[in-house]
Amino acid sequence: MTAVAPAPTDPVATVAGREALLRQLEVTIGRKLDGLLHGDHQGALPGPGSEAGEGRPYEPGDDVRRIDWNLTARSGDVHVRDTVAERELETWFVVDGSASLDYGTASCEKRDLAVALVAAFGLLTARPGNRTGAVVFDGSGTRVVPPRAGRATLIELVGRLHDRPRDPGGQPSLAAALRRVHHLGSRGGLVVVVSDLLDPSDWPRELRVLGQRHDVVVARLTDPREEELPPVGVLALVDPETGRLHEVQTSNRRFRERYAEAAAERRARIDERLRSSRASHLELATDGDWLRAVVAYVNTRRRRR
Repeated sequence: MTAVAPAPTDPVATVAGREALLRQLEVTIGRKLDGLLHGDHQGALPGPGSEAGEGRPYEPGDDVRRIDWNLTARSGDVHVRDTVAERELETWFVVDGSASLDYGTASCEKRDLAVALVAAFGLLTARPGNRTGAVVFDGSGTRVVPPRAGRATLIELVGRLHDRPRDPGGQPSLAAALRRVHHLGSRGGLVVVVSDLLDPSDWPRELRVLGQRHDVVVARLTDPREEELPPVGVLALVDPETGRLHEVQTSNRRFRERYAEAAAERRARIDERLRSSRASHLELATDGDWLRAVVAYVNTRRRRR
């Protein structure tokens, strides 16, 4: 159930043009995040590349430019350093387009956070040869944006997400969207799931399956009014999935307590399902600094690696 409220400011629509949006994001996050994901995705076999691999004794025919002088000095014998070939990274975004994302009571709606996150991670993984695709799901089904290389692909994807119509309602399935990516993404890569995770389908199992082949990141979107209600008198609430309207008396303390208890139980269930999925995750709130959350996540990820 969500509260009827005036639509908050759209952080994407305030930027003149999608190309301008990406340029603004590049300036904003470039110094903080650029290169933090570089080198996370490497080829399994040795070969030409820029990433240092294992050291070994020099053999006739080896390229003398690859002699590791530090290792040679320590061992007393001439050693060379093999390199690891980088591979082209294929990134898939799984984006929740259900009606529950068309909601926000703070600085933006959850759907706006989804667009900003896709733009940020798209810029992080934008390297020559890398490809970006997406699966967007809502009550009417799933739509696939085939993976392609180039900046124009990211601009088009951000535009599609920003301009998509609001979901009329239905039974969206995150699990079905994840299965679609599993069949489409035949090579290992990065899968970024952007959702509020209110979907009751068996998405933890599908995340575990995807995690066997891909690096999976789940971005969970939230709004503060989903956790508690303020005492503002009679409030009209609407279920975005069904359109049913209810009026409630928020001045009733017991009612607010029951609402908070139910929200806490729902959060605990989602947290448990996230843990069972074994996927890496971060949380973005409509009343928080989404960029700071992304920076903190990527820095933590880099330190762990």
